[in-house]
Amino acid sequence: MSETKNIVYVNDKPFKFETGEMILEFLRRNMGPDPVPTLCDAPNLDPFGSCRVCSVEVAMEKNGPTRVQASCHTPITPGSYIYTHTDKMERLRKNIVELVLTDYPADKFETDNPKNNELKKVAEGVGLDMSQVRYSPGKNHFHRNGDNSHPYMRSHLAACINCFRCVRACDEVQGEMVLTMEGRGFDSKIIKGMGQDFKESDCVSCGACSQACPTGAISDVFESKTNDADTVQRTVCTYCGVGCNLDVATKNGEIVSITAPYDAEVNQGHTCLKGRYAFKFYDHPERLRSPLIRKDGEFEEVSWDEAYSYMVERMNSVKAEHGPDAIAGISSARCTNEENYLMQKFIRAVIGTNNIDCCARVCHSPTALGMQRSFGTGAATNSVADIAYTDCIMIIGANPTDAHPVTGAKMKQAAMKGVTTIVIDPREIELAKYTEHFLQLRPGTNVALLNMMLYYIITEGFEDKEFIESRTEGYNDFVKGIKALDIDEMERVTGVERDKVRAAAIAYASAPNAMSFHGLGVTEHSQGTFTVQQIADLAMITGNIGRRGVGVNPLRGQNNVQGAADMGAQPHQGAGYLDVTNPEIRNHYMDFYKGAELPLEIGYKIPEMFNAAIAGDLKVMWIIGEDVVQTDPNTKKVMKALGNLDLLVVQELFMTETAAMADVVLPGASFLEKSGTFTNGERRIQRVNAVLDPIPGAKVDGQIVIDIMQRMDYDQPDYAPDTMLEEISQIVPFFKGVKWEELGDNGKQWPVPEDGSSSEIIHIEEFKIGKGKFFFHDWRESEEILQHGKEFPYIITTNRELEHYNCGTMTRRTRNNEILTEDVLLIHPKDAADNGIKDGDMTCVISARGKVDIKARLTDEVKPGVMSTTFHFPEIMVNIITSDVHDSEAKCPEYKVVACKIRKSKGEKRVLAEALEKELVNA
Repeated sequence: MSETKNIVYVNDKPFKFETGEMILEFLRRNMGPDPVPTLCDAPNLDPFGSCRVCSVEVAMEKNGPTRVQASCHTPITPGSYIYTHTDKMERLRKNIVELVLTDYPADKFETDNPKNNELKKVAEGVGLDMSQVRYSPGKNHFHRNGDNSHPYMRSHLAACINCFRCVRACDEVQGEMVLTMEGRGFDSKIIKGMGQDFKESDCVSCGACSQACPTGAISDVFESKTNDADTVQRTVCTYCGVGCNLDVATKNGEIVSITAPYDAEVNQGHTCLKGRYAFKFYDHPERLRSPLIRKDGEFEEVSWDEAYSYMVERMNSVKAEHGPDAIAGISSARCTNEENYLMQKFIRAVIGTNNIDCCARVCHSPTALGMQRSFGTGAATNSVADIAYTDCIMIIGANPTDAHPVTGAKMKQAAMKGVTTIVIDPREIELAKYTEHFLQLRPGTNVALLNMMLYYIITEGFEDKEFIESRTEGYNDFVKGIKALDIDEMERVTGVERDKVRAAAIAYASAPNAMSFHGLGVTEHSQGTFTVQQIADLAMITGNIGRRGVGVNPLRGQNNVQGAADMGAQPHQGAGYLDVTNPEIRNHYMDFYKGAELPLEIGYKIPEMFNAAIAGDLKVMWIIGEDVVQTDPNTKKVMKALGNLDLLVVQELFMTETAAMADVVLPGASFLEKSGTFTNGERRIQRVNAVLDPIPGAKVDGQIVIDIMQRMDYDQPDYAPDTMLEEISQIVPFFKGVKWEELGDNGKQWPVPEDGSSSEIIHIEEFKIGKGKFFFHDWRESEEILQHGKEFPYIITTNRELEHYNCGTMTRRTRNNEILTEDVLLIHPKDAADNGIKDGDMTCVISARGKVDIKARLTDEVKPGVMSTTFHFPEIMVNIITSDVHDSEAKCPEYKVVACKIRKSKGEKRVLAEALEKELVNA
């Protein structure tokens, strides 16, 4: 294209434009955010053109005849002349707004703040107020009573201007299709579902409609767009591995609302109900506000000085008598990178042991290990943005629309637009409804099914031979194992027809670009690490590595589980994934940690900590932000282990089930009260900015660790995110170029080299280990089924619901608890009928470890023989029945395969207090 063809004239001044740009997009890029007024336009919605307020005059030559065109959806014509504020356009806009105001409540218009109400802002911009409206008023103000049915969502449709922004947000951003327009002319109105209220509709409370609405006709209980906040602070959500950016509004020192910034690369103005609305836990009356020490069996409030002195004296005593390996720490994925780094540094450099772990152990430790073996790094190869570039999405053992809602919404949008989608899961998750390939396998048979996919890719000739030859090794031995498979047996054990598996395999292998996403349904199995390696095999055998729209992408569970592992909160690798058993690396760490003496032996993983405590070898545990009693498997065993310790320190926001067993409880700070960084599931290091100071009596978790380090004679400066990040950058190789002040609003994806550049995609030309490694692993039945399958013929697996997160410590103290109030047992109608159970009946679920009573919910989401439930509520304590089987390599618990039997409850109610009392007596 010649230079002149790249030119367009705005008010007779020449500008360069980009091919395909709409006029409004171009004007904003060159003339600022508000070059012309708009009403129906929003940054994260497709151009729509319903209001015409953004119209401009366009001529094909200077002083030539003009046409009026809506700038939002009109592409730029090369060489054209655009006029934005002619008299004709000013009159047109004023007339359009005047017509809109005929159907708008005069009293509301007078009190609306133009900072928060876009209609009033536009009206004032065109020089119009209600006294100048010449037309008769409309008739739709019967909506004035509004809809207050929902815990969060509100609608008062007298203020609706029919811009369709809420409808489009529900469709284009969330993909829920709850809102629509009904009627014509003055009878037009927004309805929810089939004319229901918000509470009865299928609304998932994401708030996208509320943020999109220009007038507040749809809003929320926090009045997020109209509350006249004093300040707005940008930070990062604490709930899942997506890492949504949040704009947190405060007024008079209190948080009043949260919205999602449109310029956030991670979430583009979107977030789920947890990120947007579930923040009121931060000042909940049940927040811990003082250190506690158990004295004579009861907790007593003490000063920080007394709590610290007690801890230090006890730890020093145990270390002197039993050695450093009698002490262990569990760090938290809820905490920042800097705090996790400090906790592992304390355990290693101050205590002198590698007994440090974090919740990655019980969720994605097989991901890290499996991908390290195959690729050399245990993290996502690509970015979530690559969904826009892929031709095939494979989702294995994950339910993204519930567990990672913003990423899940993007996958759903892609599937609805025709992107080939493969879902492999024991449950018919929401995305399965939009897929061409749904493989509903029996829990525990991932390895068998993926081996079948690999078999068909090889035997049907869909391998990428050039990629295999140039970038991998171990392929020939791998193929021998695959070709020796008994496909009849694999079909039988998985319960999935071979033709379905073949079709999915060919769809994945033949797509120009295919990317996989996996979750805890892959990792929380006895063969979890092997399954991750198979997913890597699938990517390598088809050449889906190292470019846009491909790769292996774990859906990380908690907000900073990636970062906690990156920082070395694991017993076999220090900060930066360096091998603690390598003498050279040990010396490197010792030099960096000011000459501290470090061990060469791998420390205890979390399950091994419990075993050591029961055996009497482990005497002290310091747990930060993990409720292991409620969330770790085999609750009775966990309680026995904790009850056998000489000292249990728990650092928490609330009195959790684990904190209730502690000797010392320390009140930490929430993500809203601290600064640092989180690393999301796509390796993005983002700044967490304190919105408020910690509540009275609580402290920033990193400072608590430093206080103890200093009292144990280690010279560690007080907590500050910039200086801590500087220290980390000197020891973690892939953080080398990370600087606090350069992270900006959207962060950087590691590895970040010295030049400060970000890495959206890794393994582009070669793998971290040089050549990628193929591994063949045969399927093996879980020990849980081999040992207990005959007596306990059903399989129960665990899942997560949208409204709560893991054990629900925070969400249960928000209005989310009004939307989802209890754990339920998903059970197939056939299994229910066979056992005399009806929908809503209390059902006794019994395993080899114990029994729990859960309300039955009949559904065909699961196959006969398979059930599923959550562990969000401590009243149920579902992990009483889960097993002590772990991944053979990474020791991740097998939450997803629990052998059980069921019957209609006889009325027993297992109450936590009773269980605690019994187990403590036994311990």
